[in-house]
Amino acid sequence: MPEPVLPSTARLLLARTARVQRDGRAPSLVAGVVRDGGLAWSAGRGAVAEPHTDVQYRLGSISKTVTAVVVLRLRDEGLLRLDDPLEQHLPGTPFGDRTVGQLLSHLAGASAESPGGWWERTPGGTLDELGVADRDVVLGAARRFHYSNLGFGLLGELVARQRGRSWEEAVTAEVLAPLGMARTTPRPVAPAAEGFAVHPWADVVLPEPEHHAGVMAAAGQLWATLADLGRVAAFLLGDTADVLDPATLEEMTVPAGVDSSAPGWSSYGLGVQVVRVDGRTLVGHGGSMPGFLAGVFVDREEQTGAVSLANATSGVDPLVFGLLADLRGAEPRIVEPWVPAPSPVPLESLGVWFWGPAPYVLRAVAGGLLHLGPLPGRSGRASRFTRRDDGTWLGLDGYFAGETLRIAADHLDLDTFVFTRTPYDPDAPVPGGVDEGGWRS
Repeated sequence: MPEPVLPSTARLLLARTARVQRDGRAPSLVAGVVRDGGLAWSAGRGAVAEPHTDVQYRLGSISKTVTAVVVLRLRDEGLLRLDDPLEQHLPGTPFGDRTVGQLLSHLAGASAESPGGWWERTPGGTLDELGVADRDVVLGAARRFHYSNLGFGLLGELVARQRGRSWEEAVTAEVLAPLGMARTTPRPVAPAAEGFAVHPWADVVLPEPEHHAGVMAAAGQLWATLADLGRVAAFLLGDTADVLDPATLEEMTVPAGVDSSAPGWSSYGLGVQVVRVDGRTLVGHGGSMPGFLAGVFVDREEQTGAVSLANATSGVDPLVFGLLADLRGAEPRIVEPWVPAPSPVPLESLGVWFWGPAPYVLRAVAGGLLHLGPLPGRSGRASRFTRRDDGTWLGLDGYFAGETLRIAADHLDLDTFVFTRTPYDPDAPVPGGVDEGGWRS
């Protein structure tokens, strides 16, 4: 069980939650913070039954993260590749040349919404009944980030065909049940909140419809409790319960598509949003359906998360980012102490190397990794590297992600670049050679 927050922290979190519920005029709102694998604090405000952690709300687009997990499980099993064209696994759509990975990261150029009536407020049917056509291809592949509910509807159908059972059955068996999310279901199971629209000019409400979205279910169908949404946060913090390989979870969080319309730094990985807020990189997803708003975001460095659920169509300010900031300010994480560790390469391989005349430093960092980057105070390219079985090093991030580093006695070889111990060392294999006259005034 997670250690509860301090009483002073609980009051701070409650004060923020209460203000958001009141000012946003949410009929009810539940919220919590997550650390050590579960809810360390939670509260319900407004007309919510107790225990507030067991009342279902609609998750909306947080369902996309669950869908993405199953798609990545298929990839890890070797049943598909992210670079596979959709036609290979789901033939007959106008997105046949777009890849599975592009759909996961909203880079496939698919229409934001599905054809026909507003899918969030009208009952859905099969893919054939949806009638996807050429007009639903609105952008070229990999041209820009364009959020697409339709794209995740197609991914849900891909999951169903690969698994030979419905999307609902697949996500329940492969994600929800192993994570212990017994109160997460495709349709509401009491106790569950009713969705409302709140009038913009008066304190009156209007019930919103609820239905099954059919093939579009993978984009926003799921209902969950606060306790179960907290389990999603724990999953994103690394407690995957063997549902997903930790390396695959890490892959999900790498930004692929950047939302240039968002204020600040906002991007999308594989089924998750990756945002920069107040100098922190947060991972998770927001959700909305008529009558409901939801959010789950985690600070993976701080190892904390925040979750919220409300039964209002709009008007409720995002709460989870503020909760994370409050928790970090009141109870900052105490990191593990530094201890000596063996270098993954001989010490003489570390230190200053020069890319042309520019000084760089190769150093060992935690986890048996290497880091190559410019001297402090200088600009330049930087990446971390992990050892391969053949003795070479694979770039994990930054400019050299995916590239191979080879370490020799007198030089580093990295993606055609050669780093030498002295600027343009004439005795090293510098591409293009070094002028025989050497350095001159």
